[in-house]
Amino acid sequence: MAGFWIVRGSDVKDQEAFDEYARLANPIVKKYGATIVAGRSRHQTREGEEYARVLLIEFPTFDQAIACYDDTEYQASLTYAHKAYDRELVIVEGV
Repeated sequence: MAGFWIVRGSDVKDQEAFDEYARLANPIVKKYGATIVAGRSRHQTREGEEYARVLLIEFPTFDQAIACYDDTEYQASLTYAHKAYDRELVIVEGV
């Protein structure tokens, strides 16, 4: 089964930190076979807290989604992500 990261976050507060996070994280995420499924366009929150940014990333398997997040290089990139914007990340298995 596929695995998904659901990332919800605020507007970018620190563009330099965001750019550095993207530079570091993108090759790691690609290494685990990820594809951005949604998030480059519009969204509507119908229930719960509103977030400026929502991203859905698909991995070939749930285990690869977990492994990517736990990757030591990805973990190091999170310093920049947390400085760049407030966010939540949930990993879920497809049906």
